[in-house]
Amino acid sequence: MHVAAFIAGLFCCLGVALDAFQTIVLPRRPTGRFQITRIFFIVTWKPWVVMAERARDKKVREQIYSIYGPLSLLLLLLLWALLLIFGFAMFYFSTRSPFSDATMQNTASAWAQFGTDLYVSGTTLFTLGLGDVVPHSRLARAFIIFESGVGLGFVALVIGYLPVLYQAFSRREVSVALLDSRAGSPPNAAELFRRHSFEGGQEAMAALLEEWERWSAEILESHISYPILCFYRSQHDTQSWLSALVSILDTCALLISVIEIAPSRQAQLTFVMARHALVDLGQAFRVQDRKAWQRQTEVNRLPSQDFYHLCEALGHNDLRLCGDPAAAKRLNTIRALYEPHAVALSEYLRMPLPVWVAPAKQNDQWSVLTKLRTDAESALKLRDDHSVFYPDE
Repeated sequence: MHVAAFIAGLFCCLGVALDAFQTIVLPRRPTGRFQITRIFFIVTWKPWVVMAERARDKKVREQIYSIYGPLSLLLLLLLWALLLIFGFAMFYFSTRSPFSDATMQNTASAWAQFGTDLYVSGTTLFTLGLGDVVPHSRLARAFIIFESGVGLGFVALVIGYLPVLYQAFSRREVSVALLDSRAGSPPNAAELFRRHSFEGGQEAMAALLEEWERWSAEILESHISYPILCFYRSQHDTQSWLSALVSILDTCALLISVIEIAPSRQAQLTFVMARHALVDLGQAFRVQDRKAWQRQTEVNRLPSQDFYHLCEALGHNDLRLCGDPAAAKRLNTIRALYEPHAVALSEYLRMPLPVWVAPAKQNDQWSVLTKLRTDAESALKLRDDHSVFYPDE
């Protein structure tokens, strides 16, 4: 019995140490199926999704989803702490609980002794040092010293982990928020082209795609190291890192396969990096083995009839479209390279994917601003044509 207790304690402590090392310290995707963090997400995320889907109101449902990321972080840290407390308690129990406890009688049962072991383990891990329970063996004292060091290291690890996590989240969300003014909210490829249909818009789009190439590389580095960030949602319900990433991929797909403008070369570079991030994140959650991956062929974000609607919407922006009848086929070919991964991640994380062409809005602020700017330019041109002189005030 005592040997089994020692093995159980060793299993718990080594499991937490390995999982914390892979989750926090190791800068790459963890390997292996039996990981505490992975099991934790499997056990908690599905029930959370079921609970959220019961909410009929979309805003309430999104609010429930947004709570999971920060809450799961706290629960994961709590789980590690409980496993360490239990593991060291099993170590003490394996040494026949060599403690003098004033609250216990000499005829205390094994369960009562194990309760004392848990108490000693908890106060030692959090370095309380109350001194009301005193160890009588050298081995128990060695365990207490070692657990105190583990407790200090655990607290230091948590203190260093949280700022890194939230800094990566903040950097991600800045670019997602900036895309709101470039591609609408929620973002979509047609809107991004519409808002760049001005003189110098091609250069601005090339700079935007270059920025998102770097953003995708940062996502690849940070979210593979800390997959829990994928559950963190944006502040606004119409925004998400996944919809932003897919809308950029849609834009690159159009530039590569359909539209003939200057940024097509930069679009290839951005597409490769963005798809790399999308595929690797899908592998981190193993979504390829899920039902979402199996039924991705049933989800078609751009049916054939909508392709011509898209071309019509882009044509209104004075963009030169390829007249080749195989343009739709080329676009479908490049879509097949990333859409299955996007659909699978969307199904797993419950983050909606962007549409290709958003329906027209009644109070479109961008249209209002564009009209005001056009009127101002017309007034200036009219003034110049008539050589109107405005004296200085």
